[in-house]
Amino acid sequence: MATEILMPALSPTMEEGTISKWLKKEGDEVRSGDILAEIETDKATMEFEAVDEGTLGKILIPEGTAGIKVNTPIAVLLEEGEDASAISAPKAAQAVAAPAPVAAAPVAAPAAPPAPAAPVLAGARVFASPLARRIAAEKGLDLSAVKGSGPRGRIVKADVETATAAPKAAAPVASAAPAPAAVAPAAPAVSASAVAKLYEGREYTEMPLDGMRKVIAARLTEAKQTIPHFYLRREINLDALLAFRTELNKKLAARDVKLSVNDFIIKACALALQQVPDANAVWAGDRILKMKASDVAVAVAIDGGLFTPVLRDSEAKSLSKLSTEMKDLARRARDRKLAPQEYQGGSFAISNLGMFGIENFDAVINPPHGAILAVGAGIKKPVVGEDDQITVATMMSVTLSVDHRVIDGALGARLLAAIVENLENPLAMLA
Repeated sequence: MATEILMPALSPTMEEGTISKWLKKEGDEVRSGDILAEIETDKATMEFEAVDEGTLGKILIPEGTAGIKVNTPIAVLLEEGEDASAISAPKAAQAVAAPAPVAAAPVAAPAAPPAPAAPVLAGARVFASPLARRIAAEKGLDLSAVKGSGPRGRIVKADVETATAAPKAAAPVASAAPAPAAVAPAAPAVSASAVAKLYEGREYTEMPLDGMRKVIAARLTEAKQTIPHFYLRREINLDALLAFRTELNKKLAARDVKLSVNDFIIKACALALQQVPDANAVWAGDRILKMKASDVAVAVAIDGGLFTPVLRDSEAKSLSKLSTEMKDLARRARDRKLAPQEYQGGSFAISNLGMFGIENFDAVINPPHGAILAVGAGIKKPVVGEDDQITVATMMSVTLSVDHRVIDGALGARLLAAIVENLENPLAMLA
């Protein structure tokens, strides 16, 4: 029986994708683990592996097609002995996402996880791959008792290989579905045509939203609507750090290592999370997760969006190690070559716009992080010294955006004070 190959969810936030390139063509033999295609997700281009065996009978979605919803049929796999005539026309409705309205409010809800497999009722069809059916028959397995891990609960090879033969399960009684809870009607979104009408007669270029921009819009709208932000601000005297950095870079030149101010900021934040451990936490819906290691995410601007690669165990790494690792992550982020595990997670983030001349700003928390540090430029300013005399110092403004559900005001103040202390006394960070 011909089997549909569905657009996979290759990352937790993926709702739709683009088939960049088919690596198999119609008529090719396919084995489990073969790379079928390269798919561009909301964050990166990733390889899509086959989970079944057979012949690629028909490609339903040509390469280059954008906006393909997750779980949309993209190709058909034929079982041994079948030919292309066995393929029935699949439903192609909603294969490609409709263009997003120009000024529509982005959807704030996170991507829904795949639905678990429904219980199999008596006489109901069991969805399984041809290879899984063959292995099940050889092992004497009742497929209705096997839970599928494939798209829409479909049973694949891995499910039957780990299952053991068991008597056929009694057909469960279908219970009545609970009545849906009443939901308040959402405010109507402004239509693209309504916005365009405001600018009738004016010249403009329409820029369709790609997957990354849609996700950024949705996640940051969710963050501002659901996270109770509050902001703590401090100024940091960088003179000691800049002098220390100059001395270190002279000694590290032979190793081709050049430390940036940002490397010191990462280290200072990582150590501060250890010094104030109650602030090293994330919001998990109905609980707070207090982290042990300092996994610090750093915002990296790329064409059309941004990544936040995570430097794991930052408190235990040297400044030179952090510098090398950050440069590598930033380079691969700009090439969109990061794996999902390299930009997911972390409990704290840094956004540094000082290099662009921005003196101060407020950053939006990236859920589920408990806080994010916005870093401005170092500016020479007149300050009052310890001897009450006016002098000139390089001062850097920072703002800590805090999730009040995770970190209260006094705790946030202690965390920011620890960051300031580390940066104003950089030699102590090496102790």
